[in-house]
Amino acid sequence: QVQLVESGGGLVQAGGSLRLSCAASGSTFSRYNMGWFRQVPGKEREFVAYIAWSGASKGYAGFVKGRFTISRDNAANTMDLQMNSLKPEDTAVYYCAATEQVADPGRQDEYDYWGQGTQVIVSS
Repeated sequence: QVQLVESGGGLVQAGGSLRLSCAASGSTFSRYNMGWFRQVPGKEREFVAYIAWSGASKGYAGFVKGRFTISRDNAANTMDLQMNSLKPEDTAVYYCAATEQVADPGRQDEYDYWGQGTQVIVSS
């Protein structure tokens, strides 16, 4: 019951930064717990970060190592992923996802709604 559109991807040099955004429409955004996942060819879709509906609870994959920050603005119906100190291995298509209820936010099958993805390419 929510539509998600990612933006902000692009090409960046290693060590640079990108800010990904996920815009939601169609339902009350504050109802949804949100996550970021990423995927490269030949690999399983991979959990990146999670933020609860209120923003009070957050979680990150280990590879983030303090480089990424997830945030949300419920008034603006947006969720962002600030990515700093990017590495070539961060190259992937990044997806935002939403769910009203979540037990394990790192599992792809916990999420009911997905965006179309935005490409991130980090060159060495």
